Parts: sequence; C-alpha cells; structure tokens
Amino acid sequence: MRKLKIMEHISLDGVIQSSGEDDFPYADWTVPYRTPAGRDEVLAAHGERFDLLLGRRTYDMWSGYWPKAPSGPMADGINAATKYVVTHRPESLEWGPFEGVGPDIVEGIRRIKSQDGPHLILWGSSTLTSTLLEHGLADEVMLIVYPVLLGAGKRFFAEGSPARAFELVGTKAMPSGIVLSAYKAAEPSPSRAICTPA
Repeated sequence: MRKLKIMEHISLDGVIQSSGEDDFPYADWTVPYRTPAGRDEVLAAHGERFDLLLGRRTYDMWSGYWPKAPSGPMADGINAATKYVVTHRPESLEWGPFEGVGPDIVEGIRRIKSQDGPHLILWGSSTLTSTLLEHGLADEVMLIVYPVLLGAGKRFFAEGSPARAFELVGTKAMPSGIVLSAYKAAEPSPSRAICTPA
C-alpha cells in the first residue's frame, strides 16, 4: 500500500495560498524566506521517487512552470512523477505522465493508494486536503511554516474539517525562520483524546 503525504507551505495563520488567483494579494510571499538549506530539506522529504496527487488548478499552474524549469533534483523528480489529477476533464491533460483520479475522488484515491508504486505527495489544494483528512486518506503531513501572518487566503484546514490526531515525527528550524514539522496520522487514545462536543 502506498503512503500519501500532504506537504504545504503555510503561514502562521494557516494560509497555504501562494498564487495571485481569486484576487489574493500576496503572491510569492514564501520567496523571501527560501534558502538552499530549506530547499534541501524539502527535497529530502520528497524522497528519491514519488508520484503526485494534484487538484486541477495546481496541475494547471505547475504545468506552466515545471516542464520548462532547468534540470535539477526537484524539477526532474516532479516532471518524472505520475500526476494523479482530480479533474472533470482528463482528456485535456497534457503534462505527463498523468492519470485522472476518476469521478469518485475518495474511491479513486483509495484505488491509487492500493497499487504498487512510490509514495504519493499532495501539494496545494485546500479542497483536496480537507477530503483526505475527512476520509483518513493522509498518512503523513509536513508543514513548512513561515514566520508571517497573511490575514487572508485559502487555509490548510477548511471550516468544518473533522477532528483528527497526528503524532509529531520531527521538526527542524531553519535560519530564515522557517520551521519544518512532520507528522504521521494517529488514532486518538484516552491519553491523547481530542476534545469532542458534549
């Protein structure tokens, strides 16, 4: 069974949006904090081989950049990865290798996870993140936290996301102020109970 890891650049107030879509005013807000050391940590977190799970918007944005990016460990890995894309228009996909997830997102992701292959990484897509967490499909979460408050934008957890427990696997602070924290999914136990409504 393949593992699925969510990886997100995230502000202190939970914003993961980084593009200028939907009149978001802070495109490229992560750039001032990025360093070669941080890049190397993110590369290591991807692993030697991986495939990608992408929402259609993220796929479209990435397909305009990564195929033209200079060769390097990140670009080569992303371009070689199979992109499993949540889309109603799989026939319009061009940047490959790719495969549509199918009309039933949850069952499609379960099917992909059950296959042999490298682990899956989800970047972007607050909508998909909520779906993965609600249905217990995310095995790991890596948050790349930036020391900035944005006050607006798409957030990592959508309102109404179900309670879910995670265990801290490791954390590392970078000189630029970024903190990388890795978590794995865990079942709530009496000693680590999540507060539930009465």
